[in-house]
Amino acid sequence: MADFNLVMPKLGESVQEATITRWMVKPGDVIQEDDVLLEIATDKVDSEIPSPVAGKVIQVLFAENALVPVGEVIAIINTEGKGEVIEAPAATAGKETSKQPQQPQQPQQPQQPQQPHPSQPSSDRFYSPLVMSIAARENIPGVELDSITGSGTNGRVRKQDVLKYLETRSKQPAAPEKGPGRKPEQGRGTITLQPGDTIVEMDRMRKLIAEHMVMSKHTAPHVTNFVEADVTGLVMWRDKIKDEFLKREKIKLTFMPAFLEATAKALKEYPGVNASVDGDRIILRKNVNIGFAVALKSGNLIVPVLKNADQKSLVGLAVELSRLSEAARNSTLSPDDIQGGTFTISNFGTFRNITGTPVINQPQVAILATGNIEKKPAVIETPTGDVIAIRHKMILSLSYDHRVVDGALGGMFLRRLADLLEEFDMDRIV
Repeated sequence: MADFNLVMPKLGESVQEATITRWMVKPGDVIQEDDVLLEIATDKVDSEIPSPVAGKVIQVLFAENALVPVGEVIAIINTEGKGEVIEAPAATAGKETSKQPQQPQQPQQPQQPQQPHPSQPSSDRFYSPLVMSIAARENIPGVELDSITGSGTNGRVRKQDVLKYLETRSKQPAAPEKGPGRKPEQGRGTITLQPGDTIVEMDRMRKLIAEHMVMSKHTAPHVTNFVEADVTGLVMWRDKIKDEFLKREKIKLTFMPAFLEATAKALKEYPGVNASVDGDRIILRKNVNIGFAVALKSGNLIVPVLKNADQKSLVGLAVELSRLSEAARNSTLSPDDIQGGTFTISNFGTFRNITGTPVINQPQVAILATGNIEKKPAVIETPTGDVIAIRHKMILSLSYDHRVVDGALGGMFLRRLADLLEEFDMDRIV
């Protein structure tokens, strides 16, 4: 009998595990090659996993909501389309099913209500199987596990975090109680509901965003600089060629490709802004991979990454920007599309906001906000004296990690970026 072992795929360099959110098949189903078998989620992206072979699903080894390491066998497919079918495990969050041959069923006994394992997390925070096994061995309750500060990517709790916590566990304050009578968390007041209030539970993506933002604020001391840029030349250039560009490239020409181009040039000139912090080490990134925030219909946002922005032409930037934005809105981004960013841009001008102070996207050290472009009266110096004219202006803001980016570096980078936009050639041909 030819059996194929379907394994949890590796969804990026830093991804070591993923959660099975939904099975599309069950034992006994006959499938074709490229049929979608399941949906999985990481702390980066959701993905559909197609079948690399045709055949019959013999066994599903993990239930929905199970957290599975990369490379682990998650299902068995008989490529001859026959074989004994083993029923799927019950959908119990985070529990691995047995892979041993099933024993003959015994007469069922009345079931007692199942109690959650004391180490089961009380939130949707992701934990590796190794961390969970340590928590179970050391009798760390789920609520206490949730209180441990993680040093991994996006605040992920790692083995060393748990071991370090155990060293000083006796000195830690008692974990807050769960339930109606729990005490309010430190620094937070009790929230009283009023008539007409509506409670909306955070979805998984919103919880991850919230956790990532809090972690970034705790990690990096944020400083923000502002500069106003006169982008009249850029506006006139776009107005002149946008119709021809749409006809030729079949995509709309926005201001963002020009922002990306200028940012990439400035990052090459000031590599200290294109960096990351690893403990006491500063990592200067060779690649210029610029992420840009895309708002989703759900109200959440995601940050696709435009790779090697410094090596692309303005047209190339526009085409790749359009592809990534469309994929983000259609939930078809690949894991690689959202990884490897070295700098991020948040375009507040999309919502006609004049500026903003975005939170740094860790482990990067800076993030740029581009505001709305507005017509303003401005003083223009001419050979015959100063005159007042209508100009197109915008505010750029740079939030940076003051551990490694000082005011001088942040200020020079932002000023250079503004200069590049102000010097944009309105006669440029693309």
